[in-house]
Amino acid sequence: MNLESGNDIAPTLRIIPRDQHIISRKNISKAALRVLYRLNEAGYTAYLVGGAVRDLLLGLRPKDFDVATDATPDEVKKLFRNCRLIGRRFRLAHVVFGPEIIEVATFRGTGEEGGEGDRHIIDGRIVRDNIWGTIEEDAVRRDFRVNAMYYDISDFSVRDYVGGMQDLEDRVLRLIGDPDTRYHEDPVRMLRAARLAAKLGMHIDAAAMAPFETLGPLLADAASARLFDESLKMFLAGNGLKSFRMLEQCGLLKFLFPATARALRRGDEALRALVEHGLANTDARIAEGKSVTPAFLFAVLLWGEVRDVAHQLIGRGVESNEAWSRAAGQVVGEQCQRVAIPRRFTFTMEEIWSLQPRFEQIQRKRVFRLMAHPRFRAAFDFLLLRGDESPAMRELGQWWAHAQQLPQDVLAAALPAGGGSAADYVAAPVAAKPPRPRRRRRRPGDKSGSA
Repeated sequence: MNLESGNDIAPTLRIIPRDQHIISRKNISKAALRVLYRLNEAGYTAYLVGGAVRDLLLGLRPKDFDVATDATPDEVKKLFRNCRLIGRRFRLAHVVFGPEIIEVATFRGTGEEGGEGDRHIIDGRIVRDNIWGTIEEDAVRRDFRVNAMYYDISDFSVRDYVGGMQDLEDRVLRLIGDPDTRYHEDPVRMLRAARLAAKLGMHIDAAAMAPFETLGPLLADAASARLFDESLKMFLAGNGLKSFRMLEQCGLLKFLFPATARALRRGDEALRALVEHGLANTDARIAEGKSVTPAFLFAVLLWGEVRDVAHQLIGRGVESNEAWSRAAGQVVGEQCQRVAIPRRFTFTMEEIWSLQPRFEQIQRKRVFRLMAHPRFRAAFDFLLLRGDESPAMRELGQWWAHAQQLPQDVLAAALPAGGGSAADYVAAPVAAKPPRPRRRRRRPGDKSGSA
């Protein structure tokens, strides 16, 4: 194999016939089937590939369906009017069927940089790779062995060139080729290993995990927008808590969320409980089909550092509102250098954080003003997560939960008009009991049940 990565893999084809695997066309997207059949009918070879094949073999429902073919992107575009070509680093064809997009990639080759085609490598990192090749070459160019299997629509078999089926049976993630070289090519592969291990319930091969500590700093060179997308895949796909624990176990959290790692290293068990409960709640909402927002997730992950910096500033005499604003700006600014969190999310995060001190101000006008804030519900949910910080914080959350259930006039009557804080007013307001109706005395001669 003549690839810059130095891999010396000799692909060996193993064909798993239809009666020896569980993949069925009824579980494959109709759009993906249309693409596969159209390419075959036009004389090209085309296969379902990658994560879709892996998930189908495990009995899971794939999120996306990707196709690999010997047709070039321009040839794919000629076959499909609903096709657009994207990418400069990797030239791809996207065939659009309403809200669904089938990604079609041409088999990647293993030719050297400067040869026929277009490949550019800087310091071992592939920044552009558009050299076409055979399916055997394409298989060894993929990252993990479980991602290098191909479903053949012509005979419904699975083609395995690098031992991916065995890895699925062994529940292990192994890289194709030398880990050190493959991570230099694309550092995000380290994060992908952690994400897939968490999602699939697998363990990462020792050789694949060994370079994480020394090569983790390479993630600083990855595009921050790409790391944002990878973060969403890890934390907003229903496996957020498992992914978080896997990142910590692998030693990768400090390279992706340095502020979170610093705060957790201080040994604050209440903070760890908040982070894990927040991720578990997000996983539960996704499982129930409810909406989730990245803003709340990132607010949870970065809370420990924001809180500690704000308290330090307040201790130096900085006014409370100013301290929280500066702390949020400092922590968000640092994080966005690693993960490009869009402003629409960072704005919401900063509001959630800034509202936390206001929950402690139990005054009539302040309470109703806070309840009318557009971010009140998100900030209140965040307050409930903070219940493990102290018994007083837990009581405060209970007070606000009860207060929201009361009629406005009852709540207003229970609140002090002047100054007050949670420290001296945490008892829940109580609605006055309605008077018991007087029982009417029956007059002599009244019949039972009469008016």
